[in-house]
Amino acid sequence: MSKRILVIGAGFSGMWSALSASRLLDQVGRDDVEVALIAPKPELHVRPRLYEQNPAGMKAPLENIFKTAGIRFIPGLVERIDTQRQEVSVAGLGEDASCQTIAYDRLVIAAGSRLNCPPIPGLGEHAFNVDQIADAAKLEAHIHGLASRPKSAGRNTVVVVGAGFTGIETAAEMPARLRETLGADADVKVIMVERNADVGPDLGPGPRPVITQALTDLGVAWKLGSGVASVDAKGVALENGERIEADTVIWTGGARASGLTAQIPAERDSFGRLYVDRNLKVKGLDTVLATGDCAYAATDHEGNYAMMSCQHAMNLGRSAGHNAAADLLGESLLPYSQPKYVTCLDLGPWGAVYTEGWDRQVKMAGAEAKALKTKINTEWIYPPSGDRAELFALADPRRIVVA
Repeated sequence: MSKRILVIGAGFSGMWSALSASRLLDQVGRDDVEVALIAPKPELHVRPRLYEQNPAGMKAPLENIFKTAGIRFIPGLVERIDTQRQEVSVAGLGEDASCQTIAYDRLVIAAGSRLNCPPIPGLGEHAFNVDQIADAAKLEAHIHGLASRPKSAGRNTVVVVGAGFTGIETAAEMPARLRETLGADADVKVIMVERNADVGPDLGPGPRPVITQALTDLGVAWKLGSGVASVDAKGVALENGERIEADTVIWTGGARASGLTAQIPAERDSFGRLYVDRNLKVKGLDTVLATGDCAYAATDHEGNYAMMSCQHAMNLGRSAGHNAAADLLGESLLPYSQPKYVTCLDLGPWGAVYTEGWDRQVKMAGAEAKALKTKINTEWIYPPSGDRAELFALADPRRIVVA
């Protein structure tokens, strides 16, 4: 191969970037350009579902998809990106821990994000989270093990730190999961702690009455206006001096873009995302594109920017892959645009709430919204299946998917 498009990451944006780039190459009949993707394993981790039970099963294989689409998979971890030399250093995994250098003609950074963990005393040692599959599985094992502990108020209490999207979805699941472990009649407490003045501060006032009603009906309480000062094996101390006894503390403190973005000589926002133009090129660099949670990208001309979400990552990926290939081949680029914005927030056994627009107008709630959320989580966000033609049809960047 004389040229190479290199994608870092096999998440939602990385998978769709590689497929979209391969689609354009196939469309114009070019077989002299390689599309390669680097990730630890050829599998998609369905991260939006990790608040649910059985997190270890929240992954989908990608090997056959890559083979069908003609995408080369490179197992490993990217350690260094050199934008001047246009190459990356990749550390092997397992027995083959050797490092190799891979050159690129166009680079797509789709390395995703990680949970933000500030230096709060005891947070790393004593708090759980649902950021990655291994983390969520560790929490699930802990909850299953609570029944073997002596009865106490702390054993029966879960504190969820953060009342944002992930915090709400996690908290809504907890009362039922605790009772599964401790017994249907167990006196359980689930308490959300949020330093802001409202539940769901980033979700706005639109869906808040539905959210607070659902949480109340589920038995979830909340404490607002104070963050966490420290965490230990038996609970949390709040910044206002209050203490909550709890054997289970779950941290949902937001996400930050992959640390690889810090290696790119370009401007980043407060979340570590790289500033990109409408074609998803990193500003100031001709051969590097960023997508998904690594990109600070405008969705429209109204001042709205993509969220760190599966909804935006899938379409950002389609656009980034197409534009990486188009730019290399001299074909027409397609500016990324995703003006329609929706949210569908899972509220556990109570149901869900579905909103439309950046002002999040409630369009559906309860069981009806839960059915939609289930369809999103179990069907729409999963990798595509089918032959080469079907894969490429779904990878078309003009096919904007809202999920």
